[in-house]
Amino acid sequence: MQPRIMVVEDEEALGTLLSYNLEAEGYEVEVIPRGDEADIRLQERVPDLLLLDWMLPGVSGIELCRRLRMRPETERLPVIMLTARGEESERVRGLSTGADDYVVKPFSTPELMARVKAMLRRVRPNAISSLLKCGDVELDRETYRVHRRSREIRLGPTEFKLLEFFMASPGRVFSRSQLLDGVWGHDIYVDERTVDVHVGRLRKALNLSTMPDVIRTVRGAGYAMEV
Repeated sequence: MQPRIMVVEDEEALGTLLSYNLEAEGYEVEVIPRGDEADIRLQERVPDLLLLDWMLPGVSGIELCRRLRMRPETERLPVIMLTARGEESERVRGLSTGADDYVVKPFSTPELMARVKAMLRRVRPNAISSLLKCGDVELDRETYRVHRRSREIRLGPTEFKLLEFFMASPGRVFSRSQLLDGVWGHDIYVDERTVDVHVGRLRKALNLSTMPDVIRTVRGAGYAMEV
């Protein structure tokens, strides 16, 4: 699964430019022009990284960043602030509010792409690594193969995507709606009971003989991959 990046930028031309270059790097990109709209969207779906403009209609980038750091689900979300404010005091303010990096406009697109990749590598290595490991389970994104204790596990396409989604954030509990959004996509309607069916199939495939169950059910909350 491609790393997901949300771009919150009200300049349409710049948003299009960023989307084009990020998609060329292999990322899934969502561009939102308003801070208040981004605030709502981030409560529905948390990306792997956020590119956030300082000056936005609705809610400013600084205020949005402050809100994100107060919520458990987004307190560690990597945020790169984009702004025309280059003064030292403004950079300090942006970083103090919770931004992880600060890029002044106009900026070099190749440099920004490098910063994005470096940020993902540092804070979410599983988002860009081709080989994921969680306990005794290994998943290779390039060969589409899964092994547990050196035994190959054969999975269908949906079960593979579901396992990949779990392994990108081991230990994190995902609700059924979050799994539907992350694995099936927010533009596709699928009943939440479908998640239970595919989690059951994934469990059956992974838990060979007497091997312990690596998918944890959290009553009333969802599912998580055991670390």
